[in-house]
Amino acid sequence: MVILAIESSCDDSSAAVIVDGKLRSNIVASQAIHQKWGGVVPELASRAHQQHIVPVVSEALAVAQIDKKDLDAVAFTRGPGLLGSLLVGTSFAKSLALGLGIPLIDVHHMQAHVLAHFIDDPQPTFPFLCLTVSGGHTQIVLVRSALDMEIIGETQDDAVGEAFDKTAKLLDLPYPGGPLIDKYAKEGNPLRFEFPMVEMQGLNYSFSGIKTSFLYFLQKEAAKNPSFVAENLADICASMQHTLIKILLQKLKKAAKMHHIKEIAIAGGVSANSGLRQALQNLGTELGWRVYIPQFQYCTDNAGMIAMAAHFKAEKQLFCTQDVSPMPRMAW
Repeated sequence: MVILAIESSCDDSSAAVIVDGKLRSNIVASQAIHQKWGGVVPELASRAHQQHIVPVVSEALAVAQIDKKDLDAVAFTRGPGLLGSLLVGTSFAKSLALGLGIPLIDVHHMQAHVLAHFIDDPQPTFPFLCLTVSGGHTQIVLVRSALDMEIIGETQDDAVGEAFDKTAKLLDLPYPGGPLIDKYAKEGNPLRFEFPMVEMQGLNYSFSGIKTSFLYFLQKEAAKNPSFVAENLADICASMQHTLIKILLQKLKKAAKMHHIKEIAIAGGVSANSGLRQALQNLGTELGWRVYIPQFQYCTDNAGMIAMAAHFKAEKQLFCTQDVSPMPRMAW
């Protein structure tokens, strides 16, 4: 089974080719234009996808040494994501599949993040827990099989990725700010400043409160010392990152205990954060977990993970029809 996969949920245009479950290529074209505006502008993102999609698909096929006539199916991200961006990928995939007379496979973006763990070894054993963390999502997922997943905890307001980005913006760091928080945090004292942790019931999260608290903290300190941020940037970043990671792992630890699971994974864009990766490794060693962390290239949005998810659906002949439409708020 040879599958071409397309990812266009936000601001990265990506295409990948997978053959019998083995990834042959994974090409990503990022959009630098959003740096000017301090965040992703949906209309600009969809226009950039139109410019990038043909080149990334062509390169993915070339790197994989696959001709389009050899494709058995075309997969694409159906949602969740930005409507305009999803429309570009969905329309291209539908047109290509129709022209070649081959099936379509629609893929859930967040489920694909989870299944990125099966691209390379080592691979988790079912059942396992996956903490999916990104700019739009924060979830604890119970993964019983490749096609059987259940969200057992999630944010009730903002995602942790948004908290990282908001922190960076308040510190006047350029977009994307999350990686810069991680960079400066390596040089700072994570225990220098304390920030409140909102306790939600069960396994759910909340990050809106800590964002507001951080804003008030900066305003208070700046009133006393206008150079406060510049003089304490590393410690501020380290302390905020430490708090966010602590919030994430407390719930994950609780979920693992509740479900008696020691196979633990992370996925999504925020899983590229070095502080989170190290903290999870440390906690895993302490509790006897088998921890799985994807390569950096499979943490952020990429078509490789879409291809892997499509592979599992193709094995069960789970194809979709040509009248399928993108779903920006696609449910599990």
